[in-house]
Amino acid sequence: MQKKYLRWIFYLAGLLILLIASVLLSLSVGEVKLGLADLFQILLQGSDSMEHTIISQIRFPRVLLGIAVGGALSLSGLLLQGVYRNPLVEPYTLGISGGASLGVAFVIVFGIHQLIGSFILPLAGFTGASLIIFLVYILSARSGRINIQSMLLTGVMISFIASSSMMLLMSTTNSENLHGIVFWIMGSLDEPDMSLIYLTFILAMASLVGSYFFVQPLNALRLGEEKAKHLGINTDTIVKLLFLLASLLAGVSVAVAGVIGFVGLIIPHLMRMMVGSDYRILLVSSFLSGS
Repeated sequence: MQKKYLRWIFYLAGLLILLIASVLLSLSVGEVKLGLADLFQILLQGSDSMEHTIISQIRFPRVLLGIAVGGALSLSGLLLQGVYRNPLVEPYTLGISGGASLGVAFVIVFGIHQLIGSFILPLAGFTGASLIIFLVYILSARSGRINIQSMLLTGVMISFIASSSMMLLMSTTNSENLHGIVFWIMGSLDEPDMSLIYLTFILAMASLVGSYFFVQPLNALRLGEEKAKHLGINTDTIVKLLFLLASLLAGVSVAVAGVIGFVGLIIPHLMRMMVGSDYRILLVSSFLSGS
């Protein structure tokens, strides 16, 4: 047991070192190249220099958003894979990202974000993702019970419908909105609104902490849904809450950074190969690795 915990500490320390190194590299590399010593000197100088402006207003927001979105998508994929017990499941497979994209596209096409403010975008993404996943949930329920495999097939079908609906919305809008939607769909970490970046980061970190309330149910679900019920797990309620949390993570990420694929699919699978299937270590390691 002690050996296992030491191995976990080793992996977490390694992931933290890699994350810190990636942050420093991202702050240093660009059109204006900075050495590590120069980087710390510029940060200590204050806001007078041009280099400080580049770091604080261009590079740091991208890094912070990358950490939040990467971690959120990885965690979302991990939670969904835990529910389905299938390493090929991710937010895009189930239509969650498609629903979030549809919600954000609806807000952009009708100019709602210009009337209310940019904070409507994460809300629209979360609303669209939640509506899609609960539609999948309702369509897959039979006699009050959830069929996990049926949900997977229904999610794929709903995902195509959401994508087609978004294409329909794009065909009806003007060229200015269409240009914005196309670039947003391509995915980018260039978000000018720092308040949205901070909101995304806070939600991602809060979701990581909140996911640890589901460690025991997730570990029980590894044995199968029936065995989890015999262990006293209310699987129906747990599945609903996990879907809601995964929808929040994917919806906010899509709303702020656009459609970024494969993170929620690959990272959890790689972490299982490295640290094992215990969610006590898998949750935080997937978040750090995705970041």
